[in-house]
Amino acid sequence: MDDFFDRTAAVGSDEDEEMDDETGEPVNGAGKSRARNGDMNDSSEEEEDDDEEEARRIREGFIVDEDEEDEEAKERRREKRKRRREEKGEEEEQLDQEDLELIGITAPEDERVQGEPSKFKRLKRGHREERAVSEARGVEDIFSDDEEGVDGAARPARTFGYPGDDLDDFIEQDEFPDEEQGMLDEDAGIRAPKRAGYADLQNLKDSGLGEAVLEDMRVAFGDGDEFGWALDAEQAHNEDTMDPEKTYELKDVFEPSQLAEKMLTEGDNVIRSTDVPERFQELRKPYRNLADLSEEEQETRNAEEAAWITSTLWPRRRMDPRLKEPFEAAVKQVLHFMNVEDFEPPFIFQNRKDYLIHSEQIPLSPLPGNPDAPKYKVQAEKLLGQEDLWTILEQDLKFRAFEEKRLAIRNGVDAIKETATDFNDTVFEDLVPAAAVIDDLQDLQDYLNFQFSQQLKDISLEQAETNGTQKRARGARSMWDKVRSGSAYHLVRAFGITADAVARNAERGGNRTFTEDSDQRPDDLADTLVQAPEFTTGEDVFTAAKAMFVEELVMSPRMRRHVRKIYYEQLVFDVHRTEKGAKVIDEDHPSYEFKYLRNQEIKIVFDRPELFLKMLEAEKDGLIEVVVRLQKDKRVKDELYRAIESDNFSEVADAWNKLRRECIDAAFEKLHKIIARGVKDTIKNECENRIATDCRKAYHERLDQAPYRPTGMVLGTVPRVLAISNGQGNKGDAICWAYMEESGRVQENGKFNDLRLGNAEKYIPEGKDVAAFVELVERRKPDVIAVSGFSVETRNLYKDLQAITKEKQLMGATYEDRETDREIQDELDVVIVQDEVARLYHTSKPAEKEFPAFPPLTRYCVALARYMQDPLKEYAALGSGITSISFDPSQKLIPEDKLLRALNTAIQDMVNLVGVDINAAVSDEYTANLLQHVCGLGPRKAKHMVNVIRQNGSEVVSRADLVGDVDRNLRQAVGPIVWTNCASSIFIHYGDVEQEGPEADPLDNTRIHPEDYDLARKIAADALELDEEDVKAEADENGASAVVRRLQKDEQTDRVNDLVLEEYADQLEKQMHQRKRATLETIRAELQVAYEELRHNFNYLSSEQTFTMLTGETRDSLQEGMIVPVSVKRTFGDHIETKLDCGILGTVADSEFPEDIYRDVQDGKREPRHIWTTHQVIRGKIKFLNKKSMEAELTLREVEMRKPFRRHFDHGLDEWDEELEARDRKESRKVVDKETGRAQRVIKHPDFRPFNSAQAVEYLGPLGRGSCVIRPSSKGPDHLAVTWKVHEGVFQHIDVLELDKENEFSVGRVLRIGGKWSYSDLDELIAEHVRTMAKKVEEMMGDERYQSGSRQQTEQWLTTYTEANPRRSMYAFCLNTKYPGYFLLCFKAGGDAPLANWPVKVIPNAFELKGNKYPDMRALKNGFKLLFANSGPGGAGANGIPRR
Repeated sequence: MDDFFDRTAAVGSDEDEEMDDETGEPVNGAGKSRARNGDMNDSSEEEEDDDEEEARRIREGFIVDEDEEDEEAKERRREKRKRRREEKGEEEEQLDQEDLELIGITAPEDERVQGEPSKFKRLKRGHREERAVSEARGVEDIFSDDEEGVDGAARPARTFGYPGDDLDDFIEQDEFPDEEQGMLDEDAGIRAPKRAGYADLQNLKDSGLGEAVLEDMRVAFGDGDEFGWALDAEQAHNEDTMDPEKTYELKDVFEPSQLAEKMLTEGDNVIRSTDVPERFQELRKPYRNLADLSEEEQETRNAEEAAWITSTLWPRRRMDPRLKEPFEAAVKQVLHFMNVEDFEPPFIFQNRKDYLIHSEQIPLSPLPGNPDAPKYKVQAEKLLGQEDLWTILEQDLKFRAFEEKRLAIRNGVDAIKETATDFNDTVFEDLVPAAAVIDDLQDLQDYLNFQFSQQLKDISLEQAETNGTQKRARGARSMWDKVRSGSAYHLVRAFGITADAVARNAERGGNRTFTEDSDQRPDDLADTLVQAPEFTTGEDVFTAAKAMFVEELVMSPRMRRHVRKIYYEQLVFDVHRTEKGAKVIDEDHPSYEFKYLRNQEIKIVFDRPELFLKMLEAEKDGLIEVVVRLQKDKRVKDELYRAIESDNFSEVADAWNKLRRECIDAAFEKLHKIIARGVKDTIKNECENRIATDCRKAYHERLDQAPYRPTGMVLGTVPRVLAISNGQGNKGDAICWAYMEESGRVQENGKFNDLRLGNAEKYIPEGKDVAAFVELVERRKPDVIAVSGFSVETRNLYKDLQAITKEKQLMGATYEDRETDREIQDELDVVIVQDEVARLYHTSKPAEKEFPAFPPLTRYCVALARYMQDPLKEYAALGSGITSISFDPSQKLIPEDKLLRALNTAIQDMVNLVGVDINAAVSDEYTANLLQHVCGLGPRKAKHMVNVIRQNGSEVVSRADLVGDVDRNLRQAVGPIVWTNCASSIFIHYGDVEQEGPEADPLDNTRIHPEDYDLARKIAADALELDEEDVKAEADENGASAVVRRLQKDEQTDRVNDLVLEEYADQLEKQMHQRKRATLETIRAELQVAYEELRHNFNYLSSEQTFTMLTGETRDSLQEGMIVPVSVKRTFGDHIETKLDCGILGTVADSEFPEDIYRDVQDGKREPRHIWTTHQVIRGKIKFLNKKSMEAELTLREVEMRKPFRRHFDHGLDEWDEELEARDRKESRKVVDKETGRAQRVIKHPDFRPFNSAQAVEYLGPLGRGSCVIRPSSKGPDHLAVTWKVHEGVFQHIDVLELDKENEFSVGRVLRIGGKWSYSDLDELIAEHVRTMAKKVEEMMGDERYQSGSRQQTEQWLTTYTEANPRRSMYAFCLNTKYPGYFLLCFKAGGDAPLANWPVKVIPNAFELKGNKYPDMRALKNGFKLLFANSGPGGAGANGIPRR
């Protein structure tokens, strides 16, 4: 019995065990104590074979040299190897301390010689093992952790850099930046296997093993050097073939995936070194380089592209038509900035804003009494905004693809013209220049491949022969080529009109082409064109000619363009539910809102883009079919009939017109499939773009907020923050806090347990931690208290803190009242903070690395404090993880890469507006996260910039330092183009570098671009009223920007407001042809307040946002009228208090009790506490939802409960198929099972599925543990079945008996399981039965005694354990896969005792063992020990142990 109880304390390790601050459990210390790698004998220590000829003979048997070398070169190499071996042998004669230790000899302390360090650096140095591998180890060390990991796995025998390693002097380490070096240290270790990887068996004589055992080992394993001859041969071959002068590169050591992850591939190096913005290089990689174009070609191309983009953007603008020409000119100028000067959108918006504005001088009527009055006023119109610049960039990429496809078509046509002298197809001359969208070019490409396929094949073969590239033999001709070259094509010509002419007639463009009729009927003409072997009968000719003409109509680019235009003007979408959808989509299904949708026009689709994407997702799942339909398809066909028919009246003409109409019908059907698919893809892409734009706007709003501003402080002031959170807020959970000072450092952190104020009137004592909290606030003096958490309990903490600050009069920082000029204080502000970033951060690897000693909840508080100090930095730190944050409920419907691109544009705009302190970025990784979003930079260039700055001394004195300075020995961090892009967004605090003298420039601390520094100095000089001589004197003494420094030091910056900048702007435009009006305003503002905070005030959460954050519920997921499960908290005489699953409080007044219960309560027959018990789950209907107080009013009245909740869908007239919906409802009431002939059950519940057991198992397979399905039962209409997932591959089927049923199809009012458990409805059954059992399964599988293997594996583990500890007993639990819902308690009472097991049944809220119920694992294990102890001899089988 004692063997099952631990009665002695475990011996701890030498190091203190780290405990989790929240749970008190030991923290895994794998990272603290690691076994060090051991030193092993190296084959390089052994002598080489002296017989050179013998080694060469053996080597020749294994290796065949492809290239013959001259004997002289071979002889030189032999001599070189011989000298190297002799030198190595001399070195080996002098054994150093490590060598002596390897062979088991310890030199005296005074004789130890310090080894000479290696001449070369290595890729990675391992930790040196204190004990040699070959050192004898006694049996008592067999379980030692010195050379084994926690799991017992042996450590690698050798790593780079060990004494005697062959590769020590083989690879010389390159100089890498810090982050690249980190990767090398992390990933080094790829090398050839060592020859002597195992300890010499001779060294085992001191291990305690007998001679017989050692002899057996020698017989089995040999002496360890049996294959030395082969290794010697391989080494000799390597020395022969290896180039000693070869320099190893990263790609020779690391996998391509590793290099790509660390951005160290050749492509990454090209991007890093090319002086073009990184983002431009990545976006333009698939397209040709426009730098090869001449200025004239570039100008022509820009004009064409500007017109092309304007045709797309202008229809969406609501602007005065007179502005279209200036708008196109602005687009053209932006394209010039992007494609010629390589300026990124944020740079253009910040420094070329004048080109985005159209200004006009409006003449004013002269005033008689004021001759000096202005003669005109300037009227400015904003043409392009910040978001428009990103749209133009996207359109530019599309135009590049469009242009290259157009060029490819022209090249193909030119190649055909060179080979076919009779080429006279005018389609390309007409339609290639007129192509407006990529679909037009794709139509032309398809037409080219169809009409001239044979010529293109011939050209391709000819080019392959010319280039000498191998090419397959010419394949068989296509069916269309056979028809085109055969007699059947005469019948095609007899149609009397070409496909292109039909399209022209349909378009009504130009003169009409009249159709000519043949003299013969189509079938008679076909009989005359029989040609063996292709067309043996007239019917074959007729069929082939008809198919050919249909295909020509389908492939006609003009016909496609005409029909596509009609589709975009007249199409509507209809939704047809499939057979699967009719069964699966019920009123609670997300797809029900479009199950019967009809007549959806494009405009309606674009108004709700998420609806269309949901429709396509449902179509992909096979639930619906999204059908594209023309509203007036008959009229369209009639117009095509008129375009192809002849005007003749005869039997022959009628026969031909009938055939032509048949061809139109067949072609139209094919065109419908092609165009409908393209239309759906186009609209899908546009809907995705609109959702991505909405996400960008939402993200921009979150970024566009300054740090929290303490009362009385200037906007942009960084506050001192005390962040507090109670996490989930469960009873007993600690309240963690962290205090962060202005610099962003965490000065202090800790925990509280009870922060509730007392109530003297009710004799409620004050929380024990209130005094400590007050002391903390008074000592640290934070500007704000930030609160957040994961549940509704956070609001209670928020209220408690507000009460404490008010009761204890905790005040914020002092500030000066502008009206009274007195210093005052306000009550300390308590704020609930947005925690979406903190939730991602606190369990991330960066958080663990940055704050390894902090518990996760304290890291969460750190993230909250950082968010208060600068939300922009917090979002930037997420990197690509930003897509995990929800900006729009529909963002999951768009590809993640598209979403990430849209979000990155928002943060790039904001970072370039706010700017980055470059010196802070160099020293602080948290700030460096912003750098990659600066114009011109990216992740590669930003890291490279930081590395170069560190090599230059880790400080930037002026912006000009970034392009290097040979005289000051400064390396170039960025090229001129990238520097132009990023210069104004990177600033340097002048106060930090002022002591550097004239090299420091106060303008580097402004948003003014260096190209405009002369303008800024001119404005400053004019404001100070200095002449040129004074300015020159100031500059000679204190640097170029001395006048600016003087303007700021003399506090005369307000004088720049007296200047009339319009005159400056006019002079610049006339003399320098530069538009600088907006730039001058920027200079004026920056000279007054450098890098003024331009973001909006800190965003406080609304009640709706707070509700969603703390409950996880949205407007759609929880609303009034819904019937939800609630748990009873407390019962009173006149009401009951409940709790919803989301955590909010629900109240049920007595008037909302069920009618019969209400009457009984009023009559005093029953009390609520006798009807409902604590923690009982019941169903209630939400009458009123107060999101601000997070409370709900519920009703239990049967009249209300019978009214199902139905979502309201706003549909227009004729947009919903009500007739089909009514018919489906009628059919769903009674559906007959084809196999059994019984009526199938259809129950309105989100977990109900019309499945059998096999289908239920298949459905639950990919879902998580605890997932369940309610399904019909084969036992009859008064039974239901519930299938739930116990574990992977293990599913339990529960029979539910229904009692008190209203009719055959309704659900019983009482649901009984196993005759023991009864529930009032399905929600209560799932919550109180299935979920509670699932929790018990999780509890069991999380226990330390649980074994994840099978019963056989568990028993094998018990056997192994008891063999190693024969006097101890052991037990373990494992899953019983044969009987779902059961576990096996396997045990073995000692080494000689047999194995045994007892079944453990999982029941709601307990485990059952031998008929006894245990509430948790601790009670179960103790109960087992008592049952085993009391079983007595014979009571549990032989030896007192139950047999299987």
